[in-house]
Amino acid sequence: MKEFTSDQIRNVALIGHGSSGKTILADAMLLTSGATTRIGRIEDGSTTSDYHSDEIERQISINSTLLSTEYRGHKLNIIDTPGYSDFQGDVVSSLRVVDTGLLVLKSVEGVEVGSELVWNVAAQANVPVVIAVNKMDNEHADFDRVYEEARQRLGPDVTIAQFPVNKGPNFNATIDVIRMKMMTFSTDGSGKYTESDVPEEFKERIEAEHQALLEKVAESSEDLLTAFFENGTLSESELAEGLKSAIRNRKVFPMFCMAAGMNIGVGRMMEFIINYCPDPVTDKPVILMKAGSDEEVLVTPSAGTETCAFVFKTISEPHVGELSLFRVYNGCVTAGSDMINQANGKSERLNQIYSLRGKERSDLPKVPAGDIAAVVKLKDTHTNNTLTNKGYNMVVPPIRFPEPVMSSAVRSKAKGDEDKIGTGLHTLHEEDPSFQVKVDQETGETIVHGQGEIHINVMSKRLKERFGVEVELFPPKIPYRETIRKSADVSYRHKKQTGGAGQYAEVYIKLDPTPRGDGYEFVDNIVGGVISGRFIPAVDKGIQEQMARGVVAGCKMIDMKITLYDGSQHTVDSNEMAFKTAAQMAFKRAVSDAAPILLEPIYEIEVTVPDEFMGDVMGDISTHRGKIQGMDANGPFQVIRARVPLSELYNYATRLRSITQGRGMFRRSFSHYEEVPGDVQQRIVDDYKAAKEEED
Repeated sequence: MKEFTSDQIRNVALIGHGSSGKTILADAMLLTSGATTRIGRIEDGSTTSDYHSDEIERQISINSTLLSTEYRGHKLNIIDTPGYSDFQGDVVSSLRVVDTGLLVLKSVEGVEVGSELVWNVAAQANVPVVIAVNKMDNEHADFDRVYEEARQRLGPDVTIAQFPVNKGPNFNATIDVIRMKMMTFSTDGSGKYTESDVPEEFKERIEAEHQALLEKVAESSEDLLTAFFENGTLSESELAEGLKSAIRNRKVFPMFCMAAGMNIGVGRMMEFIINYCPDPVTDKPVILMKAGSDEEVLVTPSAGTETCAFVFKTISEPHVGELSLFRVYNGCVTAGSDMINQANGKSERLNQIYSLRGKERSDLPKVPAGDIAAVVKLKDTHTNNTLTNKGYNMVVPPIRFPEPVMSSAVRSKAKGDEDKIGTGLHTLHEEDPSFQVKVDQETGETIVHGQGEIHINVMSKRLKERFGVEVELFPPKIPYRETIRKSADVSYRHKKQTGGAGQYAEVYIKLDPTPRGDGYEFVDNIVGGVISGRFIPAVDKGIQEQMARGVVAGCKMIDMKITLYDGSQHTVDSNEMAFKTAAQMAFKRAVSDAAPILLEPIYEIEVTVPDEFMGDVMGDISTHRGKIQGMDANGPFQVIRARVPLSELYNYATRLRSITQGRGMFRRSFSHYEEVPGDVQQRIVDDYKAAKEEED
């Protein structure tokens, strides 16, 4: 690939709900640019971007894939992102490093839950968006309905840049609002088109749409608005410059129509991206931070000596190893250069730098500011790390990945693989930070957290394929808590004679419940020295150790006050161990007299679903002990707020997808602990006792 200057580069992420046609659109863009000779098929795994085995097997995009190509004297870095919410971490990281988001909508379903999700991610990243209504060759395609829905759901700045002449199976022509011409496309898949005058029947509409575009562009700038009022229109150059500025400043979101599978409308949209969408450096200062501080610095990208590159994704390729995908924010990265990782201060040599087109790689001697490339495995550099030349101590703000919505415990199927599993899980997290791993200190389990069941299953499969270890996935132990409802007053005498010095300790304790969240309190009310001061800490320690182990179901105990008010000791046989044992036995007896209860973690969930699934979703929440807190209408969607026990959320992402045909999404966050219903508590206690008997 030839060298390009920064202003000749366009970085575009294809974003949208699952099955909107992003991967086929990517193939059509490559075909139009001459990089490939055909459009692949999802069904036979022949697309350029979905080339990993798990993507071919599941027939969905799982990874964001970089596809670099040349078109009309420019370099296009296209990132095809996954549509499934399980892999939204890749959408977040991709939108961080591109300059335009291309939102793909379906011509029948229109704006879906996933469409809004990625739209909001683009807004948070302050990335301009162009909208493509795809699959216009579908039988029930309706561009105008999708446009109206987009204005309602995404905002009034969505503006028609192109509309179809003949939607449906015979779709092959569009009318361009900017050029005010009809474009008739070849149906042989070549993407070629001819321009002609707008037919009489569309003259009135094209005038209205062109005027609406002029007004929208004029509103984006005071100077343009003045010119528009003075002249009643905008000149061709004013429209062009105004449209560029309006797109860059997210004041206009142009909408196109196409049928990517037939390569109709794709080339015109690519021309539009080159002509009107922002390049990565012009009028685009970047926010960097001084290393080791929160101080932000606004930097105007240049080709100078101060170089800064940001790793936004790590991928593992067979026969190559790990590749770090990076964008250059300042300066120029050259092959063989040494750079400093600002996260750890270590030096990295960038030996082999590649331009990627799916699994195809081509050598790049240098990467200018604004360009995106890949480098073969770096020793100590991971996703979210910044590389700079020595002395340039700046950092690109890290990507904030989405919080997990599902957790699974993992254990090895074979003994002795624990270290391999730990290493493998750590590596997978480095590649995909939205996949998290931790060891629960309370339960001792290794817990993986992800964006859904598919996400976690894919990671466990990669663990087997790449690290040769198999794991079982099962529901994590729920961190129940034990507490009490009543007060209790007990005593216990521990007396043991084993020959020689024995053990003796007697304690009187009072147990009281405290308000939720107050924790543990120990009160020493011993008077007259009936228990020596040196034994009091042993009583406290013994009770705390027993609280950590639990009494009813082996769960940590919380929110109680223990008062030690009397006891006795022996001059020879009393020691710390005796008092610790006596305290634990007294405590267990007191708990059994104090109406012990179990508490369970309650999570708040926010579920967004299309109207037609609201009843089924609410019924499922209620069936799983959830309590509806409220609902809000959000266009054709309903946002349901509920509180649900964590024990009922293990496979909720899968249940929700099944109920809503993949169109529902949810978020969760911890809320509080709440008393477990009696029948559920009895089942938990019985299971605990049965497990203990098996161990014994």
